[in-house]
Amino acid sequence: MPSSAVKVLDKNGQEITSVGFDRFGFNSEVPIDDLRSLYLRSHYSSAKPNDELNPDDEGPHHAQFTKGLSPYQSKSIYYPEHNSISYTTLARFPPVKLLAPSQRKRVLVTGGAGFVGSHLVDRLMLLGHDVTVLDNFFTGSRTTVSHWVGHPNFELVRHDVVEPFMIECDQIYHLACPASPPHYQFNAVKTVKTSFMGTLNMLGLAKRTKARFLISSTSEVYGDPEVHPQPEDYWGHVNPIGDRACYDEGKRVAETLTYGYHRQDGVDVRVARIFNTYGPRMNPYDGRVVSNFIVQALKGEDLTVYGDGTQTRSFQYIHDLVDGLICLMNSDETRPVNIGNGDEFTIGDFAELVREIVEKVQAEDGDKPSRQVQVVYKALPNDDPQKRRPDTTRAKESLKWQPRWTVRMGLEEMVRYYKAKMAEGSL
Repeated sequence: MPSSAVKVLDKNGQEITSVGFDRFGFNSEVPIDDLRSLYLRSHYSSAKPNDELNPDDEGPHHAQFTKGLSPYQSKSIYYPEHNSISYTTLARFPPVKLLAPSQRKRVLVTGGAGFVGSHLVDRLMLLGHDVTVLDNFFTGSRTTVSHWVGHPNFELVRHDVVEPFMIECDQIYHLACPASPPHYQFNAVKTVKTSFMGTLNMLGLAKRTKARFLISSTSEVYGDPEVHPQPEDYWGHVNPIGDRACYDEGKRVAETLTYGYHRQDGVDVRVARIFNTYGPRMNPYDGRVVSNFIVQALKGEDLTVYGDGTQTRSFQYIHDLVDGLICLMNSDETRPVNIGNGDEFTIGDFAELVREIVEKVQAEDGDKPSRQVQVVYKALPNDDPQKRRPDTTRAKESLKWQPRWTVRMGLEEMVRYYKAKMAEGSL
């Protein structure tokens, strides 16, 4: 595959050409360009009638990422005169590894059409495994995995994990649960029910099939922490009746249930406590700080910071998280593991960084904004944690994992992703 026109340097200044590791008997390495061709692909390739369609035509905002990978791009046609799209499937599925049956795993991903789930599915599919996605599309979208629909190794099932589900599988990545505050607070009872009943059903499935089970827990189990940074043996400081309790306490009881099945029934479990993650395919309107800032800046709107901007967060890029999840799943570590980036920012400083990167990308593309966006401050929501940074010592020691992507490099790729979506009218 040709190299991308946009190079990425890791924290040590080395170019990132692939993601993943060959570790714990499981090779998760994939060329970064192959992944980019999936999430940075254009939804359509031409605004011309069928008889003039050039199959290799790509929009300029996508071409700098996906150049040379056009055989696997969408050939749908956009008609600007009446703002409509003639959709088609991909001309050809991206190449996936050909694995022997003894190496190929049957993997179930609940919430696989969501932001994190869809990136995990892309990786597992490119690696040649059989993947079944379970999603009720409350916050996920079929478009995130539609490029795999019809592939012999892939199955997409509309299903709510609150109801039992039967399948044969070797590994279960249980990611199903709304993760942004507006979504999980929209129906607090449903959020708790998903965390408890969904986890109960998937653990029951793991017990029956003897599958290895990984639950995506969250840094929210630490609440508004009194210990900084937060190690896995910190029990947390959570308001059990607050606005965020449906998610915080839902994930805490899901962990309790997971270890109950582990001790009582011998289920092989893994617990990943995920810290703030960002990247392409993130819902631009889900209320999370990274997507909020980028979309506001690209639209020329002022960046909204809640509170005085001194509260801190630590942000990790999606590829680092997927690396961590796969490493944890295939390791022997059964204790909870923090997966996050230790680079801590105040929200005020982070807003300034996003503004700087958006201006840099706009300048490189020759798009001069009419004015410089400003940072504005509003009242802080209830129970918003003041500090959030993971102690990742356990991940480094047990998994030999640590983040490779700098926040700046990840943000630039995400800005280009949203900018391309705006250019094609899908955002």
